[in-house]
Amino acid sequence: MIARFCAALRFLTVLPVPGHLGTEEQHLARSLVFFPVVGVVIGCIMAVIAWLIWPFLPALPAAAVMVFLMLAISGGFHLDGLADSADGMLSARPREQILTIMRDSQIGSMGAAALVMVLLAKTVALGSLPQVQAASAVFLMPIAGRCLMVLMMAFLPYVRGEEGRAALFYQAASQEKKIVYITGGVLYSSSWYACGGSGLAAGAIALVAMLLFAWLCRVKIGGATGDTLGATCELTEMVIVLILSAGW
Repeated sequence: MIARFCAALRFLTVLPVPGHLGTEEQHLARSLVFFPVVGVVIGCIMAVIAWLIWPFLPALPAAAVMVFLMLAISGGFHLDGLADSADGMLSARPREQILTIMRDSQIGSMGAAALVMVLLAKTVALGSLPQVQAASAVFLMPIAGRCLMVLMMAFLPYVRGEEGRAALFYQAASQEKKIVYITGGVLYSSSWYACGGSGLAAGAIALVAMLLFAWLCRVKIGGATGDTLGATCELTEMVIVLILSAGW
């Protein structure tokens, strides 16, 4: 179990992991259940940093620092998926061409625009919150993002066959779906309960947004890829902080 958690931590973050724990492919393949737990780890780190820096910086620069640190901790992993998804799915091309575009490592105009818009939205929304709410937001954002990545797999098949790292998770998830989805659902729900009514509203709207994105993925490419799962994480984080900043 520890090896599987370490595999998830290595895969989703750049945080140091001691020794060779979690380096085997079999551990990575069965680490999906720990994705929400990694979200909790990231959230705790971000909340502590928010409490440390918010008193010493104006709100907007502090928010920019927090968004950058979230990006740095994940190694930009999910942003890459967002850019690839935007380039492909906003191209108005047939399914096979969309998948080819998404496989291309170069960022196009739609991918660049998506990156700018998501990062800008996160920064401005986070900067509009007072310290306590900002700390809650940066705690909840990574948890929700990783939980909905897991839950997204319940709604969509994987479209690249045996290709890609995400295929590992889909193969393992078919054998432990109940544990994976219950874990994601419980962590997700309990996080919003801890944040009160505004958190519940943000969670509900983020879930609806994920379902809409899942529908778009099914229409455009027939299912999910690793890129669309990464995009799910980034879009969820953005929706969460936008709703919290609206004070619902």
